[in-house]
Amino acid sequence: MATKASRQTAVEVDPEFACPVSPVVDIVFSRWTTPILWALHAYGRQRFVELERRIGRITPKVLTQRLRQLERDGLVVRTYYAEVPPRVEYEISELGRSLAPLFAHLAEWAADHLDRVEEAREAYDAADGPR
Repeated sequence: MATKASRQTAVEVDPEFACPVSPVVDIVFSRWTTPILWALHAYGRQRFVELERRIGRITPKVLTQRLRQLERDGLVVRTYYAEVPPRVEYEISELGRSLAPLFAHLAEWAADHLDRVEEAREAYDAADGPR
């Protein structure tokens, strides 16, 4: 049985400390971050337009914002070449590459379990959602 002191301590805990992976999830799994990092890891250094084509439906504005955030987080390196016309290339940093095992595990999990997730969704929807 929980004591009053332990209940009070549990209530006062910062959610970040309650789940230490929350900051990582916020950094790595925002809407467009994963496809950007995946493309840079899989295809190497790329110019903005190349990255935009590989990712597909992302808008230039959002791609610019995400690349800036990833650069700020240390996951992407931006290289500016003072040429005429100027050239900018993006590549995944060493820190970004360190996420490769995480992505590999997630890809394996997806291959093994996404069909079960789809089955669960279909069963849930067939039962008319929450009761």
